[in-house]
Amino acid sequence: MPITILDGPLGTALADRGVATPAPLWSAAALTSHPGIVADIHRAHACAGATVHTANTFRTTRRAAGPQWRMLTRTAVALARSALPHGHRLAGSIAPLEDCYSPERSPVNPGPEHALLAAALVEAGCDLLLCETFPHLGEGLAAVEAAVATGAEVWVSFTAGYRADLLTPEEIARGASAAVERGAHAVLVNCIPARDTLRYVQPLAELGVPFGAYANAGHLDHGLGWGTTDAGPQRYADVAETWVELGATLIGSCCGTSAATTAALAARFAPPATR
Repeated sequence: MPITILDGPLGTALADRGVATPAPLWSAAALTSHPGIVADIHRAHACAGATVHTANTFRTTRRAAGPQWRMLTRTAVALARSALPHGHRLAGSIAPLEDCYSPERSPVNPGPEHALLAAALVEAGCDLLLCETFPHLGEGLAAVEAAVATGAEVWVSFTAGYRADLLTPEEIARGASAAVERGAHAVLVNCIPARDTLRYVQPLAELGVPFGAYANAGHLDHGLGWGTTDAGPQRYADVAETWVELGATLIGSCCGTSAATTAALAARFAPPATR
């Protein structure tokens, strides 16, 4: 099966460029403060070989952005579109309403809020909806249901967190299976240290849908990212090779990585004709 290369993190790239990402908007603050840099980051991953890109809507919810949430959502999608070649696909990010490392903060009834963003992302022109970085199975499944209700293609990605301790592989497998039952077209894991990700990818191979991973670079001493070494992207690709050996076909990277990581993945797994 051909490998689809996903883009990499916006937050890390913004920080590398000296762009502030203050709470509560985080990376979405750059949509108005530095829109050109946001577009340049999308463009860099496209040039590196990614063909599926995620709009900067991780924090453009009404809860985080207030009255400007819809404008920021449209801006994020438009900026990404302006930077991408014809034929590349754009995913709208739907993330936890509170904190992706604090599952205890997930709201009791998150579905209506996720439905608002899902509808806005489809209206803005996203090709698919990516429910990502969910450490709380219930909220992740509520987001999937809201996204599926739009009629769009839906991917879901769960996380065990940067310490790989928020969910077990068995719990993620259970959540991913339930997401597929609810209509998710693909299942992934993300923002888990790359060296810990294989055990979370393994159970996804049994679900009968496309699966994959976009991990973070882990600790500085792992040497996989955070600008610590020029060899980091190739070392990350070495780790990703273990996911591909299991049958993963959706491969990208998360916090601590860069467009150089995307280029290493594309060179390793994606034939030039598919880019």
